[in-house]
Amino acid sequence: MRKIFLIVLIVLNLMVLMGQILPEMVPPFAKTINLVFLSLTLLYLIVQLIRASGKKNRDKSFD
Repeated sequence: MRKIFLIVLIVLNLMVLMGQILPEMVPPFAKTINLVFLSLTLLYLIVQLIRASGKKNRDKSFD
């Protein structure tokens, strides 16, 4: 599941990057792609932060 999610983020990232490099080739749904990419990236980063802080708390409890 995590690998699929990362692949989706990479594909969306490439679409956003192409829109920045070649603005004349931007599809009509580019704004939606940008919003989806930013939202999913934010969600992914928040989940990773929560997991990382959970591991720290678990590791400290064993000391």
